[in-house]
Amino acid sequence: MQFYYGNQMPLRVLDEAEFWKHQEEEHTVVIRELVKGLEQKYVKALQEWELKFAEAHQTVVRYIETVNRSNGQITPALYQDVLQLVTFCLNQSNEFVNFCRMLMKESVPVSSNPTAKVVMNHIIVESEYFIGIAQTILYQSKP
Repeated sequence: MQFYYGNQMPLRVLDEAEFWKHQEEEHTVVIRELVKGLEQKYVKALQEWELKFAEAHQTVVRYIETVNRSNGQITPALYQDVLQLVTFCLNQSNEFVNFCRMLMKESVPVSSNPTAKVVMNHIIVESEYFIGIAQTILYQSKP
């Protein structure tokens, strides 16, 4: 994460959320393309995750535009909305990590494919990286 934003926390955290929600959206496609014979219920679940991440990404982009247009005058209400959005994104990433771990255990095509397991672990690490960034920013935020 880049710390050159200074006290512009909303932009800093939104920048991270925008990048990682897009990454997670792409990760759903990577999993579906990589794992041949993936059970249909998991294909469907990954498609649903892709849509959820796309929606979260677009919401973050809207907030970035709002913060950019505020000319540095972040109202307390906007600040709180940003914190709530980041909390939502963090929780979404936690749920996705749990889904990926479950997929690695329960899907035969994933659990029997060494390459898929390596990729899945990498995807989990990347989502956990965003979770760590989001937690750090949320814990540093002023009440």
